[in-house]
Amino acid sequence: MGLTHVEATIANPGNPRKAAKLTFLVDSGAIYSVVPKAILRRLGVKPHSKRTFTLADGSRVTREVGDVLFKFNGQQGASPVIFGEKGDSTLLGTVSLEALGFILDPIRRELRALPLILAEGYRAMAAEDRETAEQHMAASREILKMTSKASRQPQRADYAAGQ
Repeated sequence: MGLTHVEATIANPGNPRKAAKLTFLVDSGAIYSVVPKAILRRLGVKPHSKRTFTLADGSRVTREVGDVLFKFNGQQGASPVIFGEKGDSTLLGTVSLEALGFILDPIRRELRALPLILAEGYRAMAAEDRETAEQHMAASREILKMTSKASRQPQRADYAAGQ
Protein backbone atom coordinates (compact mmCIF):
# COMPACT_ATOMS: atom_id res chain seq x y z
CA MET A 1 0.00 0.00 0.00
CA GLY A 2 1.39 3.38 -0.98
CA LEU A 3 1.29 6.80 0.55
CA THR A 4 -0.88 9.70 -0.57
CA HIS A 5 0.55 13.20 -0.63
CA VAL A 6 -1.36 16.37 -1.57
CA GLU A 7 -0.46 20.01 -1.95
CA ALA A 8 -2.73 22.25 0.10
CA THR A 9 -2.58 25.83 1.30
CA ILE A 10 -2.90 26.86 4.92
CA ALA A 11 -3.66 30.38 6.06
CA ASN A 12 -3.97 32.38 9.25
CA PRO A 13 -7.74 32.64 9.90
CA GLY A 14 -7.29 36.17 11.26
CA ASN A 15 -5.30 37.28 8.21
CA PRO A 16 -5.91 34.89 5.26
CA ARG A 17 -3.36 36.73 3.10
CA LYS A 18 -0.69 35.14 5.32
CA ALA A 19 -0.61 31.74 3.65
CA ALA A 20 1.76 28.92 2.75
CA LYS A 21 1.51 26.04 0.28
CA LEU A 22 2.66 22.73 1.76
CA THR A 23 2.88 19.08 0.78
CA PHE A 24 0.96 16.94 3.27
CA LEU A 25 0.98 13.21 3.85
CA VAL A 26 -2.71 12.27 4.03
CA ASP A 27 -3.05 10.19 7.19
CA SER A 28 -6.53 8.73 7.69
CA GLY A 29 -5.35 7.42 11.07
CA ALA A 30 -4.50 10.91 12.33
CA ILE A 31 -7.28 12.98 13.85
CA TYR A 32 -5.54 16.36 13.60
CA SER A 33 -3.22 17.79 10.99
CA VAL A 34 0.41 18.56 11.82
CA VAL A 35 2.31 21.57 10.42
CA PRO A 36 5.85 22.59 11.38
CA LYS A 37 5.82 25.11 14.23
CA ALA A 38 8.13 27.49 12.33
CA ILE A 39 5.68 27.80 9.43
CA LEU A 40 2.72 28.42 11.74
CA ARG A 41 4.64 31.08 13.65
CA ARG A 42 5.69 32.76 10.36
CA LEU A 43 2.00 32.96 9.42
CA GLY A 44 1.19 34.49 12.80
CA VAL A 45 -0.87 31.50 13.96
CA LYS A 46 -0.89 31.33 17.74
CA PRO A 47 -1.51 28.22 19.81
CA HIS A 48 -4.62 28.25 21.99
CA SER A 49 -3.90 25.10 23.99
CA LYS A 50 -1.56 22.17 24.62
CA ARG A 51 -2.67 18.58 24.29
CA THR A 52 -1.07 15.22 24.93
CA PHE A 53 -1.15 12.68 22.09
CA THR A 54 -0.43 8.96 22.03
CA LEU A 55 1.85 7.82 19.21
CA ALA A 56 1.61 4.50 17.35
CA ASP A 57 4.32 3.01 19.59
CA GLY A 58 2.33 3.89 22.72
CA SER A 59 4.55 6.78 23.79
CA ARG A 60 2.97 10.14 24.63
CA VAL A 61 3.97 13.62 23.46
CA THR A 62 2.62 17.06 24.28
CA ARG A 63 2.14 19.57 21.47
CA GLU A 64 0.65 23.03 21.05
CA VAL A 65 -2.61 23.27 19.09
CA GLY A 66 -4.00 26.22 17.10
CA ASP A 67 -6.42 26.78 14.21
CA VAL A 68 -5.80 27.43 10.51
CA LEU A 69 -7.71 27.67 7.25
CA PHE A 70 -7.04 24.82 4.83
CA LYS A 71 -7.56 25.29 1.09
CA PHE A 72 -7.54 22.37 -1.34
CA ASN A 73 -9.05 21.76 -4.76
CA GLY A 74 -11.33 24.80 -4.64
CA GLN A 75 -12.61 24.08 -1.12
CA GLN A 76 -11.81 25.85 2.15
CA GLY A 77 -12.31 24.79 5.75
CA ALA A 78 -11.10 25.74 9.21
CA SER A 79 -9.51 23.07 11.36
CA PRO A 80 -7.33 22.56 14.43
CA VAL A 81 -3.65 22.00 13.72
CA ILE A 82 -0.82 20.61 15.82
CA PHE A 83 2.35 22.70 16.01
CA GLY A 84 4.85 20.14 14.70
CA GLU A 85 8.29 19.82 16.22
CA LYS A 86 11.55 18.49 14.81
CA GLY A 87 10.98 14.96 13.54
CA ASP A 88 7.19 15.34 13.16
CA SER A 89 5.74 14.67 9.70
CA THR A 90 3.54 17.23 7.96
CA LEU A 91 0.17 15.45 8.06
CA LEU A 92 -3.34 16.10 6.82
CA GLY A 93 -5.68 14.46 9.35
CA THR A 94 -9.32 13.46 9.21
CA VAL A 95 -10.75 16.57 10.90
CA SER A 96 -9.14 18.80 8.25
CA LEU A 97 -10.21 16.46 5.44
CA GLU A 98 -13.80 16.54 6.64
CA ALA A 99 -13.71 20.33 7.03
CA LEU A 100 -12.67 20.48 3.37
CA GLY A 101 -15.37 17.98 2.33
CA PHE A 102 -13.05 15.13 1.34
CA ILE A 103 -12.37 11.57 2.37
CA LEU A 104 -9.40 9.34 1.51
CA ASP A 105 -10.06 6.36 -0.75
CA PRO A 106 -7.39 4.01 0.63
CA ILE A 107 -7.54 1.62 -2.33
CA ARG A 108 -7.04 4.21 -5.08
CA ARG A 109 -5.03 6.59 -2.86
CA GLU A 110 -7.23 9.48 -3.95
CA LEU A 111 -9.24 12.11 -2.16
CA ARG A 112 -12.93 11.89 -2.99
CA ALA A 113 -15.81 14.21 -2.24
CA LEU A 114 -17.34 13.42 1.14
CA PRO A 115 -21.13 13.00 0.97
CA LEU A 116 -22.44 15.84 3.15
CA ILE A 117 -25.83 14.96 4.60
CA LEU A 118 -27.84 16.87 7.18
CA ALA A 119 -29.53 14.45 9.54
CA GLU A 120 -32.94 16.13 9.58
CA GLY A 121 -34.57 12.83 10.54
CA TYR A 122 -32.96 12.92 13.95
CA ARG A 123 -34.59 16.25 14.79
CA ALA A 124 -37.98 14.81 14.00
CA MET A 125 -37.26 11.78 16.20
CA ALA A 126 -36.33 14.09 19.03
CA ALA A 127 -39.72 15.72 18.58
CA GLU A 128 -41.28 12.22 18.78
CA ASP A 129 -42.78 12.50 15.30
CA ARG A 130 -41.92 9.00 14.10
CA GLU A 131 -43.67 9.23 10.72
CA THR A 132 -41.85 12.45 9.79
CA ALA A 133 -38.57 10.95 11.01
CA GLU A 134 -39.01 7.90 8.78
CA GLN A 135 -39.80 10.13 5.77
CA HIS A 136 -36.67 12.21 6.40
CA MET A 137 -34.50 9.13 6.82
CA ALA A 138 -35.84 7.64 3.55
CA ALA A 139 -35.05 10.90 1.77
CA SER A 140 -31.57 10.94 3.32
CA ARG A 141 -30.93 7.40 2.07
CA GLU A 142 -31.94 8.44 -1.46
CA ILE A 143 -29.61 11.45 -1.32
CA LEU A 144 -26.80 9.23 -0.08
CA LYS A 145 -27.33 6.85 -3.01
CA MET A 146 -27.17 9.77 -5.47
CA THR A 147 -24.12 11.36 -3.87
CA SER A 148 -22.24 8.07 -3.56
CA LYS A 149 -22.61 7.61 -7.32
CA ALA A 150 -21.31 11.15 -7.88
CA SER A 151 -18.46 10.69 -5.40
CA ARG A 152 -17.15 7.74 -7.39
CA GLN A 153 -15.73 10.37 -9.73
CA PRO A 154 -12.25 10.81 -8.17
CA GLN A 155 -10.80 14.14 -7.11
CA ARG A 156 -7.20 13.56 -8.23
CA ALA A 157 -4.62 14.42 -5.64
CA ASP A 158 -1.11 15.59 -6.43
CA TYR A 159 1.20 12.80 -5.35
CA ALA A 160 4.80 13.16 -4.30
CA ALA A 161 7.40 10.57 -5.25
CA GLY A 162 7.02 10.63 -9.01
CA GLN A 163 3.33 10.15 -9.64
